[in-house]
Amino acid sequence: MKDTELVGRGIMCGICGYISKREIDLQQLIAMNDTMYHRGPDDCGAEIFEGNSGYSLGLAQRRLSILDLSELGHQPMYSSDKRVSLVFNGEIYNYMELRSELNEYDFISSCDTEVIIADYLKWGISCINRLNGMFAIALYDKKSDTLFLVRDRMGEKPLYYWLDNDNIVFASECKAIMQYPGFKKEVNIKVLKKYLCNEYINSQETIFENVFQLEPGCILSFHGGDINKNKYWDVIEMYHQKSVNLITNFDEAKSQLSLILTDAVKKRMISDVPLGTFLSGGFDSTLVAAIAQSMSQKPIKTFTIGFDSAEYNEAIYAKEVAAYLGTAHTELYISEQDMLDLVETIPEFYDEPFADPSEIPTMLVSMLAKRDVTVALSGDGGDELFCGYQRYIRVKQAQQLDFAGALVNGICNIPILRQMDILNKIPNRVKTIALNREKSKRCQIHITNSVGIVNQMLPDSSEDCKYDESRYYHKDWQQECMLLDQETYLPSLLCKMDRASMKYSLECRCPLLDYRVVELSYQIPHVFKYTSNSGGKRILKELTYNYVPKRIMDRPKHGFGAPVEKWLKGVLKESLLEYSEEKYLRKQGIFEPSYTNRFIQAYIDNSGANLTNVVWSFFIFQKWYQYYIN
Repeated sequence: MKDTELVGRGIMCGICGYISKREIDLQQLIAMNDTMYHRGPDDCGAEIFEGNSGYSLGLAQRRLSILDLSELGHQPMYSSDKRVSLVFNGEIYNYMELRSELNEYDFISSCDTEVIIADYLKWGISCINRLNGMFAIALYDKKSDTLFLVRDRMGEKPLYYWLDNDNIVFASECKAIMQYPGFKKEVNIKVLKKYLCNEYINSQETIFENVFQLEPGCILSFHGGDINKNKYWDVIEMYHQKSVNLITNFDEAKSQLSLILTDAVKKRMISDVPLGTFLSGGFDSTLVAAIAQSMSQKPIKTFTIGFDSAEYNEAIYAKEVAAYLGTAHTELYISEQDMLDLVETIPEFYDEPFADPSEIPTMLVSMLAKRDVTVALSGDGGDELFCGYQRYIRVKQAQQLDFAGALVNGICNIPILRQMDILNKIPNRVKTIALNREKSKRCQIHITNSVGIVNQMLPDSSEDCKYDESRYYHKDWQQECMLLDQETYLPSLLCKMDRASMKYSLECRCPLLDYRVVELSYQIPHVFKYTSNSGGKRILKELTYNYVPKRIMDRPKHGFGAPVEKWLKGVLKESLLEYSEEKYLRKQGIFEPSYTNRFIQAYIDNSGANLTNVVWSFFIFQKWYQYYIN
C-alpha cells in the first residue's frame, strides 16, 4: 500500500457553538467549525445571533450529506417562525414514522433534521424519547431562551462542552473548543490513573479541566446562566426495569431478538448514498451483514482488513463468510508498517488520549470502505450486551475462586509469611485473585496488576484507578461487569469508531445498539448469553447459524489489534525513552520522574512486569501532550 493512499486527507457531520455574554466574531466561529472539516466536506454553516437576557448565541455545523442531499438540509436549520434554531450530528432512523405524525407542520425538506424541529414544537424537549437514532443535538428555543444539548442513549455520537463561568461552548470534538478565544489547555490530572489502566477516559470527564463529555442519554439545558442536566435514558435504570420481565423461553427470546434486530438493520440501510458493512468474520459483523444481505436484491458491499501476521488475521474467515452470503466483498491486506504509519495521526484525530490499539485497524477498514461507500454498518455492541469479551470469562473464574482468593490473601498476611513476601512468590493468576478483595471493584480484575504501577507513576493523585461498581452491583459478576462496561467502556469504544470513520468522512451505524435491541437484551436471561459450554454470545451465535453454517463460524476469535509491545521495544523505543527521561518528566510535572523512568526502562529491558497496556497508554498520552500542549 502506498503512503499517500493510507494517509490521504479525511474529509459525517460535526457541530459546535456557544452561548455567552461575550460575543465572538463570525470568523472565530468558522475557525472552530473548520477544525472538523474531516467530519463533513459537503456543506457548512455558521451563524451568530442575539439571544435573550444579553446572551450571544453561535451555531455551526459541518455536513456529510446522507439524507436529502439538497441545500434544504443546510444547517443551522430554523423553524418556519424562527423560534427554534438547531444543529445536529447523526441520523434519526424512525424519522419517516415521526414525520407521518406531524401533519400540522409545513415541511420544506425531506431530511431528518427538520423532523426534530417539528417534533420539538409539538412535544417539547420530551420529544427526545421518541427518537430512534444516534445523535448529538444543539437546539435553541428563542421563546424560552433555552439552549438544549442532547446526546443519544448509548453515546454513538460525541458531544463535549466547556464551562467558563456562566458561558458554555460545545462541539463534537475538543479541538473545536480549543479554538474558542480564551480557552486554556489545562490538563485534567485526575483522569490519568483510570486512563493509564483502561486505555480511555471515561464519559463525562475529558483530558481538559472544565471540559466535559455530555453523558449518553443526557439532556443539558442552559438558561440565563443556569445549567441543568438530567438523564432521559439510563443503563442501570433500564436494566432494572426490563430485567423484571425476563423471557424465559430461549426460542421466544431468539425470535424477538431476530425481529427487532432485523428492523434495526433495515432502518440503518436507509440512505441516499452508497452503503456497505464491515465484515471481520466474527459473529457480530457476520450477523449484521447476513441480515442486510437478506433484505437486499443485489450483493451488498462488505469490507475486511487482512494482516500479514496470522495472530491478527481474520480476513480468510471473512472471505469465506462473504462467499457464502454472496456479498460484493473487498479485502485489503496491510503490513505492520501500514499500521505504524498511522500512529503519528492518532493525536490529530483523537484529540484526547485514547490508547486502544484497535483504533489503528479500525481507521484502515474505514479508509477501505470509504473508497466505495459513504455509510457502513458495524457489529459494535455485541460483546458488551451479550457477554463476548474474554475478560468476562476471567470475571466468572474470579467469582468461582473468590473464597479461595480470600483464603490465600489471609494466609499471606500472617505476619511471619508477610515478612517472607509469600504473596509475590505465588503464581500470578492466583495472586491476582488473592488481591482482588474490594467488593465495590471486584469485576475489574483485568487491571489489578496495573494498579500498583500506576499509583506509583502518579503518587500525588488521590483518584482511584478503578471504577466504583456499587451502582452496578449484581449477584452475577459477569452481569455486573457488563453493566459497568456499557456505561464506561462502550462510549469510549464508540468514540473510537466515530473518530476512525470520521477521519475518512465515513458514517458508521451500529444496529446492535438500537435502543430496542439494548432494552431487549436486559430481558434475556444471562444463561442465554453465556454458558461454560458455549462461552459468550450464545443467543447471537444461534441466531447467526440461521444465516451461516456453524462449520464456518466456529473458530477462535482474534479481534482487531496491533503489535504495540513489539513497537515499544523496537521502532518506537527511542521516542518512548525520550518521553520517560527524568528531565523531561520533571519539566512536564505530571508523572513521578524517577519511578516512571525506571519502570519504562525495566519494561524495555524485559526485566519488569509485562504491562504493555500501561506503557502504550503512557506513550499515547505523551504523543498527545506533545501535539497539543508542548
